[in-house]
Amino acid sequence: MQAIRILVAIVGALLAVITSLSVLRTLVMPGGRAGRLMKMVDKLSSQVFRVLVGSVRDYQRRNAILAFQAPLILAAMLGVWLVAYFVAFGLLLWPSTHALSGALRESGSSLLTLGFASTRSGGATVVDFIAGATGLIIVALQIAYLPTLYGAYNRRETEVTLVAVRAGRPAWGPELLARSRWAITTDELPEFFRQWERWAADVSESHASYPVLIRFRSQDPLANWLMALLAVMDGAALYHAVSPSETPIQARLAIQMGFRCMRQLADTIGLAYDPDPRNDAPTQLTYEEFEQGIDRLRAVEFPMERTPEEAWPHFRGWRVNYESIVYRMAFAIDAPPALWSGSRRGGLAATPPERPPNRRPEDPTGETIPPLPSPKRA
Repeated sequence: MQAIRILVAIVGALLAVITSLSVLRTLVMPGGRAGRLMKMVDKLSSQVFRVLVGSVRDYQRRNAILAFQAPLILAAMLGVWLVAYFVAFGLLLWPSTHALSGALRESGSSLLTLGFASTRSGGATVVDFIAGATGLIIVALQIAYLPTLYGAYNRRETEVTLVAVRAGRPAWGPELLARSRWAITTDELPEFFRQWERWAADVSESHASYPVLIRFRSQDPLANWLMALLAVMDGAALYHAVSPSETPIQARLAIQMGFRCMRQLADTIGLAYDPDPRNDAPTQLTYEEFEQGIDRLRAVEFPMERTPEEAWPHFRGWRVNYESIVYRMAFAIDAPPALWSGSRRGGLAATPPERPPNRRPEDPTGETIPPLPSPKRA
């Protein structure tokens, strides 16, 4: 019987080591991929929330429910680690206590630093000390983990909130270019794309290190970090496609950093993708949908050097680098159903971006479209 207890204690030691590696990978190691434990918790939580929102057709109510998913994943991870350590130290203590129930009782007492149960032997005392230190370290690491998470979240959301003025709610690439004729000027677009290049680099690093950030949602139900990045990449790609001689180099850099960010996150959570797609590969976005974007640009007289037929292959050549990843991730996190962003659970229809009326003293209803400003002279 004692031989069986010793064998079980070895299993407990292995479980403690595996759990410690999971903790280090999730809370300490930068740039790590989501481990099996986090993927399992994420998958289980997704199934639970899929049931909860399955019959909810209103997206704002749906978003309010899904907002609890990321915090619950964090709580579930802490709970799983503590339970795993509880079992591991209980198995390690079994040879000293000779009773599994007593070993588990002592494990819980030490792990939670309660100290109401202990065994007077050298080996058991060492395990008790290790268990007590482990409980304190796990809780301390989790507390230290939260400010880092929320710091990265706040940096991300600042630009996501700002892009709502420039690309609508929910964000859409053609809307970004169209509003450059009103909300911002085309002269400001290079700096805008430069900021989003840096934003994508920051998200690539922070969200790969802390994958649970992918699940954190914006306070505005129609705003979303993934839809904002998609709108910026689509806007830059569309600019290149229709007006190549006018497009700033910053737009090209923003696209490249954007799809590098998406590929980094895909590697982190285990999404498969083609690392080097052909520029003539098919896209899920159809030419008819592309024409809707062109119509939006025509409505504001956006300068275009190419016809839609000429621009389409160029736009598609950029989009094949990121479309499949964005569509699959948007479906997985139930992002707002923006235009050009793929399907959603429950068949929610795509929502065009909201356009506030342009109210002026001479037109208080905002129904009359004001004339475009005269182009600046060099």
